[in-house]
Amino acid sequence: MDKKRKFASGVKMGVDYYPEHWDSELWEQDIQLMKITGIRVVRMGEFAWSRLEPSSGVYEFDWLDQALDLFHKYDIEVVLGTPTNTPPRWLTDLRPDILPVFADGSVYHPGVRGHRCYSSDSLNIYGSRIVERMAEHFGKHPAVTGWQIDNEFGMIDCHCPGCSRGFREWVERKYGTLEAVNREWGTVVWSGEYSDWCQIGPPHGGSPHQNPSYLLDYARYQWDEVVKFQHTQIEIIRKHARGQFITHNFHSYPQRLDQYQIGKELDFAAFDYYPNTSPDKQATGPYSGALSLDVTRGIKRRNFWIMEQLSGPPGCWFPMWRTPYPGFIRAFAWQAIARGADTVVHFRWRSAVAGAEQFWHGLIDHSNIPGRKFEEFAALCAEVNTLSRKLRGTELRHDAAILFSHEQLESLRIQPQVEGMDYYENIKDYHRALTKLGIGCDVIDWNESLDRYKLIVAPSLYLMNEEIAGKLERFATEGGTLILTSRSGVKHMNNQCVMMPLPGLLAKCAGAVVQEYDPIGGDVHEIVDNEGRTFACRQWCDILSPNGADIVMRYGGDFYAGIPAVTVNAFGQGQVYYLGTHPEEAWLMSLFSEVASKLKITMFPGLPEGVQVTVRTGRDRSFLFVLNLCREARKVTLPSAYPSLLYGESRGLELELEPYGVDILEMR
Repeated sequence: MDKKRKFASGVKMGVDYYPEHWDSELWEQDIQLMKITGIRVVRMGEFAWSRLEPSSGVYEFDWLDQALDLFHKYDIEVVLGTPTNTPPRWLTDLRPDILPVFADGSVYHPGVRGHRCYSSDSLNIYGSRIVERMAEHFGKHPAVTGWQIDNEFGMIDCHCPGCSRGFREWVERKYGTLEAVNREWGTVVWSGEYSDWCQIGPPHGGSPHQNPSYLLDYARYQWDEVVKFQHTQIEIIRKHARGQFITHNFHSYPQRLDQYQIGKELDFAAFDYYPNTSPDKQATGPYSGALSLDVTRGIKRRNFWIMEQLSGPPGCWFPMWRTPYPGFIRAFAWQAIARGADTVVHFRWRSAVAGAEQFWHGLIDHSNIPGRKFEEFAALCAEVNTLSRKLRGTELRHDAAILFSHEQLESLRIQPQVEGMDYYENIKDYHRALTKLGIGCDVIDWNESLDRYKLIVAPSLYLMNEEIAGKLERFATEGGTLILTSRSGVKHMNNQCVMMPLPGLLAKCAGAVVQEYDPIGGDVHEIVDNEGRTFACRQWCDILSPNGADIVMRYGGDFYAGIPAVTVNAFGQGQVYYLGTHPEEAWLMSLFSEVASKLKITMFPGLPEGVQVTVRTGRDRSFLFVLNLCREARKVTLPSAYPSLLYGESRGLELELEPYGVDILEMR
């Protein structure tokens, strides 16, 4: 089976399975039930290093061969995880330099997971060895269709001697001379200048008062180390396992690691999705989840996989969540598919009976008797398998995008601007307003091309360079609508402030400058439009001076009452909005609705709270997903009547959805 065929094999359902956790007599029973249930893919192996290599250089692959043979017998494909997330105890005893060191000097001990420093030479040697043996042995097994590199990469902020040496070498390669380092980091402040390369190392002690330019570069160094760590494994697998895809399962957004760098070498991205089951999260959870899915799709700007999807109440090192309400499992799996997931793998088949994740519930509880959740999952599998071929090759095509940058995220984490202002939470607000209007939106790396879009939302471009500023200007000049926000153009890419009126390099296209600003934090202020309507705003107030831009909103109080808060500037054939404050959702929805109408962007206004709509488009038809992601029934008014793929009948202009109800409509 070649790579193209695997990537275009339709939408699939799967589970995570750990044969090493169970008596081998259970395996075939489980796999038979998986087959009956409609499962088409299983992920395994990502934590099994101690069973695959129980002592140095001694490999025991027979048990995994047996499991793979059984999956092949029942025509279920397998994704193998490389096990480098959990180095075994014999290895950490033999090579303790594998263990990360925290800023305070304490060691990340074994016995959990993720206890490995990406920069460790020993990890690179022994990790490459186990990956190579696995790729040689399993790379041609007919059940194995792909690989997951490691598991849930994250920022460890390691301060070990290897990281100290590696960072020093990274800095020397980047800057060349100590004079350049001192200039670009501004080390003259507090007599922090370096006079010898040996003085450069990790930010021991973790003090928040350390140089922000230095801290941002240390984060960039760590991003590069993860990319190198992953690249080594990818090269090995490509050599021995041709035609099998390679991915990685991202998790827990916002992720401080630069996902876009990590994603470059992957065939597609994957995400571990655990939508919150608590009723008090109902108003926000489905929208935060929608953003996470759109972020994942944006990593490669193509469809993706869910490698772990919620199957029951999580709970391990924290108290358990509520159990999924009837319909919850089905609705949120369809939400993932609606936003570009081509495969949804549920975590996990069985609830663990041992270890830290005993109460991170799977589809089959400890009773060993399939119950309500399992029945819902089985019905979901049947639906997905029925529609798999129709959805094959469909994707999301949007006219709007939000720009996301890990450099902005990290620099604003290093120096929070005001109480209550959070880069990613603000992106959630813009994305939620678009989602409530039914406006499809991509979330993409700020370095990506903007050619396909009509509307770009660019929140808090705090760091800025001439290349990005020029790209945004061209986008507007050629007819696009650009929305900029406060705290844009504040710094150079070295995390030092610009000495020019804000928004710095973006002032020309904004057609306005910031005279002064007021970090209001949690205080609520008002903004007033030209018709006298008032809206709430918070976090920040840029006091604007237009330089060609028209005034959209003015402040309604404080010493800057009547002064512009929001402007719009005609720039070339397009427009540039500048939001000097963070307005409430009602105003954002009003703005996006007006812009979308002007740009002829498809939207579905008037959606009830908790209802989301998404369109997946293929060569000759499109499919409209309508999802009620809340516990109350909802009615949705549609622009036209469409035939339902799920219920085999034409649905009228008014669609009734039960709690967690789903419909998929065919649009010619």
